[in-house]
Amino acid sequence: MQSTSLHYEWPAILHDPSGRRQSKPRSKGRTMVLDKGIGLHAFEDLLTTAGEYIDILKFGFGTSPLYPLPVIRSKIDLAVKNGITVIPGGTLLETAVRLDVVPGFLRQILALGFTGIEVSDGTINLDRGLRNDLIRDAKGLGLQVYTEYGKKLFGSRINVDDFAATAEQDLACGAEMVTVEGRESGIGVGLFDERGDCRSDDLSHILNAVPNLDRILWEAPLKEQQVALIKSLGPDVHLGNVAPHDVVTLESMRRGLRSDTFELQQVPFNDYMI
Repeated sequence: MQSTSLHYEWPAILHDPSGRRQSKPRSKGRTMVLDKGIGLHAFEDLLTTAGEYIDILKFGFGTSPLYPLPVIRSKIDLAVKNGITVIPGGTLLETAVRLDVVPGFLRQILALGFTGIEVSDGTINLDRGLRNDLIRDAKGLGLQVYTEYGKKLFGSRINVDDFAATAEQDLACGAEMVTVEGRESGIGVGLFDERGDCRSDDLSHILNAVPNLDRILWEAPLKEQQVALIKSLGPDVHLGNVAPHDVVTLESMRRGLRSDTFELQQVPFNDYMI
């Protein structure tokens, strides 16, 4: 008996009803995923399922030295092969600054195959001169630099004028993007209040004060925060601290494939529902 196989495809419009999503390497609508220690097999599954939708992967906080070297090398290699920029958490660099081992930190970053770093001062204080040096030194080594603005202390708010000035100087020194601190919780810090709701007045002030919004990445780990920023800035907003299990969900919202952002669909409404 002759076997037959049928090849089915989704109608093209169903992949992206918004008609706006870029393929990688993207300059718009980048997604940064926070890896807090998932295993190698789960990591492989993540990239198999959602690698096309991940632009930046951050090994959270100071976790990078805690991995067995073969494991972290394998994760970095897999991510790079999937066109993903891989960076350690900013807390690790802050620790290296505090302990005066930045040259050793940078050597190991390069040896492991990381393709970028995060320069932050969420826990320590970095003077402007040192911040400039860190950005320029890492850039000179061929690393992409993602800086971060904001403190991790609960209740910390954004000083809009200071943020605008910091972002301008970071970008002038060679930073790829500037991240707005939101922590992994998204609660009581930066743009978000103690319930995790977006402070709309603060967001409006930032949008009016910061000229390079296309190079700002917003840490927004919670779904409602992601929805609020997509609705305010559009599906091309850069979003970070996304949990691995939320990557496909976020991509569906960017494309208008979830009811929360259904209005993003760039197709005429029919007179009837199917």
